[in-house]
Amino acid sequence: MRPRTRSPDVLVIDDEVQIRRLLRITLTAAGYAVREADSGQQGVLEVAHRQPDVIILDLGLPDLPGVDVLKRIREWSSVPVLILSVFAQEGSKVAALDAGADDYLTKPFGGGELLARLRALLRRMKSQEEPTTTIRFGSVEVDLVDRRILKHGALVKLTAKEYALLHLLVTHRDKVITHRQILTEVWGEESAAKTHYLRIFMMRLRRKIEDEPDSPKHLQTESNIGYRLVSDPVLSV
Repeated sequence: MRPRTRSPDVLVIDDEVQIRRLLRITLTAAGYAVREADSGQQGVLEVAHRQPDVIILDLGLPDLPGVDVLKRIREWSSVPVLILSVFAQEGSKVAALDAGADDYLTKPFGGGELLARLRALLRRMKSQEEPTTTIRFGSVEVDLVDRRILKHGALVKLTAKEYALLHLLVTHRDKVITHRQILTEVWGEESAAKTHYLRIFMMRLRRKIEDEPDSPKHLQTESNIGYRLVSDPVLSV
């Protein structure tokens, strides 16, 4: 008999009773085990004591701003965090992602998209727990040891900066990375505001990696926020 697989444990930190009820119904039906916290303080304690597999976090909590809750969690935990918030402004999204959020979804939301984003976060966490030297998405294969990229089996030549950009996106695949995060990692802190660098190099990278650079399936733009490498467009978007 095949051993039973443990259900992923989701912690929902949200003060709205109706949202927590909707999430519990949606997540339970999809096979998740669900725990709830209705305040930031309780949420931090639940993370510490229960160690969930993934967190769904609201930004508008009654006792602590959600970003502060996230910062506290990030002091000692790398658990995937999906922000679920009514705040759709660019500034709110950037602040949350810069504070350590892995993804951001605004209310109202579709259950299918929520579940797809959770699956993507859990896949990425599992891949980090099981290190691999080769990452594949679509027709592309990236060998992280030999720094070799193949597309449809043919070698793709990248410049050092193009490779550094792709490496960052690949190692954080399915996660939104802000412009500032990318620029700081690839070009250095002094270039954190030079977004034109990023646009140019992303355009070059898409021409080399995507089958249809003008309609990219994998190197996707998060408008006014950053970029995301989607490893499986069917399941991740």
